[in-house]
Amino acid sequence: MGYQALGRELLEARPDAFCAAVGTAGVLMGVGGFLRQHYPQVYLCALEPSSSAVLSGQPAGPHTIDGTAAGFIPPIYEATLVDQVMALNEQLARQEGLFVGTSTGLNVAAALHLARKLGPDKTVVTLACDSGLKYLSGELFQG
Repeated sequence: MGYQALGRELLEARPDAFCAAVGTAGVLMGVGGFLRQHYPQVYLCALEPSSSAVLSGQPAGPHTIDGTAAGFIPPIYEATLVDQVMALNEQLARQEGLFVGTSTGLNVAAALHLARKLGPDKTVVTLACDSGLKYLSGELFQG
């Protein structure tokens, strides 16, 4: 139900593409699946850190992006729905200067990359899942 409500909200943007970090794959499969029902041509992109790119066929490894890359392919992940799997260096999630958490940083960095790839006449949507508040005492926002 929640994914459908979010999907309906995103439909207003008339997205050409949707990208989301994959943890359990619920957001990508739920929201992406809803978008695909209404816009069959929408481009769906799964995101993961390059240091643990299991969806890309690489071995699991350590990373610092909370809620993503559990080290296995989630049971609800449907590769046939996904147009691209993008594995990004975690440093990219820090370069945009937004006060967000690590998975949101991954989402935004990937959306910017995808927007450059698809061109200026395309609309790419993603989600800002969290703020940077819980990361203040860690290394993310240090020097």
